[in-house]
Amino acid sequence: MERTCLAVILAAGDSTRMKSSKSKVLHPVAGRPMIAHVVEAVASAGISSVALVVGRDAEEVAKAASIADVGIEACLQKERLGTGHAVLAAREAIAKGYDDILVTYGDVPLQTDGPLKAARQGLADGSDIVVIGFHTDRPTGYGRLLVKDGELSAIREEKDATDAERAVTWCNSGLMAINGRKALDLLSRIGNANAKGEFYLTDLVEIARSLGGRVTAVDAPEIEMTGCNTRAELAVIERFWQERRRHQLMLSGVTMIAPETVFLSYDTVIGQDALIEPNVVFGPGAVIDSGAVIHAFSHIEGAHVSQGATVGPFARLRPGADLGNGSKVGNFCEVKNGRIGEGAKVNHLTYIGDAVIGAGSNIGAGTITCNYDGVNKSETVIGENAFIGSNSSLVAPVTIGDGAYIASGSVITADVPADALALGRARQEIKPGRASLLRERALAIKAAKKAKA
Repeated sequence: MERTCLAVILAAGDSTRMKSSKSKVLHPVAGRPMIAHVVEAVASAGISSVALVVGRDAEEVAKAASIADVGIEACLQKERLGTGHAVLAAREAIAKGYDDILVTYGDVPLQTDGPLKAARQGLADGSDIVVIGFHTDRPTGYGRLLVKDGELSAIREEKDATDAERAVTWCNSGLMAINGRKALDLLSRIGNANAKGEFYLTDLVEIARSLGGRVTAVDAPEIEMTGCNTRAELAVIERFWQERRRHQLMLSGVTMIAPETVFLSYDTVIGQDALIEPNVVFGPGAVIDSGAVIHAFSHIEGAHVSQGATVGPFARLRPGADLGNGSKVGNFCEVKNGRIGEGAKVNHLTYIGDAVIGAGSNIGAGTITCNYDGVNKSETVIGENAFIGSNSSLVAPVTIGDGAYIASGSVITADVPADALALGRARQEIKPGRASLLRERALAIKAAKKAKA
């Protein structure tokens, strides 16, 4: 029978050092609140029940933590009396009787399911407490994990450690798994007879051992255990997240010419054999299919780029942009809520918004779909194999038929039938010598103003 597990996620800190008007765990990593990254890691470890210990911005934090297939029970921590006290804010959830209790933190967004599963396996193998540690060549400030005969004998805080113990490089991450059948008894035994008068979760190691229980530790990569307390640390976490995800994508068959300049969102999907040039930014909701090319300095959010399509350089795809196979959105173009048909080309200096462009159509430079009248967003529909001349304005709602031709510089306000030519521009007039007169008049006005001054 599969073991049941409750994850207790501590997310009630005041986050004073972030110098922010919102809770620390609401700050985004890769476009997603860091608390959501933690819940995703928990869910990947096979845990579907979460007791979320909240304080500041409780409702917003609980909402940000809510992801599919994970039951979230928010538990309010009214006082800040240490990590042991924080876990007991979830007393009612713990009392429901889970096999495993996993304690983690809402400000450790790089954690993955591997160490969490290893900690749970330690419980299944008979441990009452399993501490997650990490090795580092910079152990200063961390509690050291002291192991004897395969068991964790103590977590020694640096101020209490001997010189030999300070040389230990296996450190406490703060994450811990607890035997669910014994959790409340063990937690209730934590005292606060210390300088700060707080209840420390790390005391469980000594308590469990004193009762004859087995305590062990498992290892996690140092990067995964990186916590966030300041904006500077948030930037470091963002860098680590980006590096990890870029590496995963390149191993999956994506080419990045200068990966350190490409910025991904938490849900960016890029297919095999896609090419990403330097200085590309992906916002949430971007899907890039196999063989697509994203040229330099492009920004893509909420958009789908199909197989073999090309984007940029210097292009912006906004939510709702959908590029068909082999289509092109070129330099200095913007597409918002627009479907670009197979093989269609939007070459340069163009805005396409709330529009449908048929397969094989060509949109000339400087074309804009005028889709907003101050009240309504109306749609422009362009058929297949149409040609829109440069510097044209298509005033929605309007439909351009298959194979139609729009003369350059036109303002189109009415539907154009298939295979028709439409011209919507004023007739050119030439006034010989008039330019000289205008210049003389302008100089006279300028001289008059100067004399008056």
